[in-house]
Amino acid sequence: MSKITIVGMGLIGSSIGLALKKAKIDGEIVGTDRDRSVSARARKIGAADSTENNPIKAVAGASIVILATPVGAIKEMMKLFGPELEEGTIVTDTGSTKTEVLRWAEEYLPSNVSFVGGHPMAGKELSGPESAQADLFEGATYCIVPGKNADPNAVAVVTKMSETIGAKPYFIDSLEHDSYVAAVSHLPLILSTVLVKLNADNPSWPEISKLASNGFRDVSRLASGNPEMSRDICLTNQEGLVYWIDQFISELTAFKGLVQDGGEKTLGRAFDSAWEARDRWLQNKITAPSSNQMVDIPTTAETMGGMLMGDRAAGRIKEMLDWHKEDKKEED
Repeated sequence: MSKITIVGMGLIGSSIGLALKKAKIDGEIVGTDRDRSVSARARKIGAADSTENNPIKAVAGASIVILATPVGAIKEMMKLFGPELEEGTIVTDTGSTKTEVLRWAEEYLPSNVSFVGGHPMAGKELSGPESAQADLFEGATYCIVPGKNADPNAVAVVTKMSETIGAKPYFIDSLEHDSYVAAVSHLPLILSTVLVKLNADNPSWPEISKLASNGFRDVSRLASGNPEMSRDICLTNQEGLVYWIDQFISELTAFKGLVQDGGEKTLGRAFDSAWEARDRWLQNKITAPSSNQMVDIPTTAETMGGMLMGDRAAGRIKEMLDWHKEDKKEED
């Protein structure tokens, strides 16, 4: 029976544990967290078969190690137990940024283990094991970013794991990943945070807050996320975030001009355009900016091995798998 160690038993780590348990995998799930009470609570809800307070002991003999901590802590964990990992161990993570994480893996993990970066595009503003749920990843995109020296078998294992918990694996280059999530995940986090700060710092907030309802609650939801995780996202994706913040400022300034001009038709077209764009996204039909042609987003069954690929990653993954096939032929 294999051993899977989950480092970090918060919302994501505990949800992975619950999902793997629900799938009845053939393996022992060991949980560890720097906060012993978190580990105990995770075990209580059934997210782990056992817990170990010492992370080095927790990863000893593990076939797979899943780093489900805030991004900054991933570096520290790699430095701590990297030298202790057994040959052939597969290490993956759930961090919201990937370029820095892959660099740390190359620096701190031994060459005889495989690192396969991961990022499930799922979550909620609540944290801790009590908020975990086995179906959290159902239907969600699961970004997979293999390290430079990752064994193809390790990539296949992490891919299968993502499918086992109900997600849709998606291969993508680390630079692509960090730029894209900066636009659709990290920028919304910043906007949510700034919106709350803007209002909370206003002397009239005690009165304004009485009028805040569903709209404010929906848009400000991300500001309730784990502050440490939010901080680490900014620190490890500065370039991508600054770029998209600048783009947003430019769009916001242009929209400010529309409001100031008071043009009924131009304002109407702006709102219509945004409504249509969101509706196309909800229907999984995207229109390229330079074309009116509608493009269906391919399903996992329509791509290699049931996996969606980012354009830049596709070539590298194909080369990796082709190499693996040739290597197997030589062995046979």
